[in-house]
Amino acid sequence: MVKCMKLLGNLLQGINPIQKRLLYRCCILSITLYGFQLWFYNKAPLSYPMKILGKMQRRAIIWILEAFRTSPTDGLEAITGLIPIKFHLQKLTSRSQLCSATLLGNHLIRTLMDNPLNMHNKPSPLSINTLTECQKNTIKGHLIDSNNKLFGVFPSFSPLNLEFNLGSRIVDIFPDRVSFNLANKAKSDKSRFQQLDDMTLHSSSSSHMAIIVTNTSIKKDTATLVSHIHICDHPLIKTVHHVAFVTSTEVELFAMRCSIS
Repeated sequence: MVKCMKLLGNLLQGINPIQKRLLYRCCILSITLYGFQLWFYNKAPLSYPMKILGKMQRRAIIWILEAFRTSPTDGLEAITGLIPIKFHLQKLTSRSQLCSATLLGNHLIRTLMDNPLNMHNKPSPLSINTLTECQKNTIKGHLIDSNNKLFGVFPSFSPLNLEFNLGSRIVDIFPDRVSFNLANKAKSDKSRFQQLDDMTLHSSSSSHMAIIVTNTSIKKDTATLVSHIHICDHPLIKTVHHVAFVTSTEVELFAMRCSIS
């Protein structure tokens, strides 16, 4: 296809470089990368496809700019405003994986994937959740990558939702059950420590109450979430989650959601 594009014009006549670039991005790339999810996934052999696609893009860039064949590829891509083909595929893959998070819970693809945001529905007998860790590490494909990506997707919060209005918030409905205490490392609040100890002893002796302690930390764009859940006459439960490219507020909200669920 790239060779046939040369019939549309050259440096002296035909379409201009802007139209050539638009034609390459809209037509050639779309047709060439159709169904890329079948072969572009984690741990897939990509040396040969990347070599072929790299040659294709280099020929297209030389045709767009009418540059010399000895010109460096990186410089030509920078001039035309085209990212390397590998990074372009990674961008398309990330968007394709995030699209699965917007599907309904009863969608066929979602039934085959883990759903960390909906813990009440029973998983399908054919879902990835039924596989062992060894099987999950052995199986490769776009569906497995999308399933792993799903654990790093958090629902967005609308600031105009009715639940955020005064009188409709949880703090307004249950004012005696929600309290905020800002910790100050410089000062030692002994009364606060005694209050927490009394609360812990009271909750430990009641089967209708649970103690949930969570902590989060972010290092190099990777957040680590640790939760400890204690219920009367039950062993201590510890959960650890790792997510990437999220804010500390999103991680803390996710920790509360996991603990309550």
